[in-house]
Amino acid sequence: MSQQVNPRGTFLKIADLLKKQIADNVGMTELPSLAEVMQDHKVSRGVALRAFGVLGREGIAESTPGGRWRVVRSGAPIDRRPLEQRIADVIETDGLEVGEAFPSASALAARFEVSRPTVTKALDKLEAAGVLAGGGQGRVRTVRAVPSREGRS
Repeated sequence: MSQQVNPRGTFLKIADLLKKQIADNVGMTELPSLAEVMQDHKVSRGVALRAFGVLGREGIAESTPGGRWRVVRSGAPIDRRPLEQRIADVIETDGLEVGEAFPSASALAARFEVSRPTVTKALDKLEAAGVLAGGGQGRVRTVRAVPSREGRS
């Protein structure tokens, strides 16, 4: 009878190796991709996902849009509010007034490091809430109303 490797605990070993990598590299902001972990450690997708899950439960890393994982450093502020609320803050931070042009979906996607379709959904919510006007292909969105700080957390 041939001896087989026991997969139980393999994901914990991978998680420990990733933790060491994070600790050794202070500038590390993003974990290796799922495919890289699978290839480097010769494990299945499920085992790699479980390793990432361990890091997530321990607060060391978090999933980001697009399937990547970001390193969470203690003391580093992370804005976990919905994207539409963060985009609404652009009006205040950029000093936009009612009637002024709002940044494009492409510019906002680059600014918030998310995909353009994700930004478009958030912009649609702001239009429905009456904060923005216009939009659509080839049309410039404008500020319809300045959102109040009282209604947001």
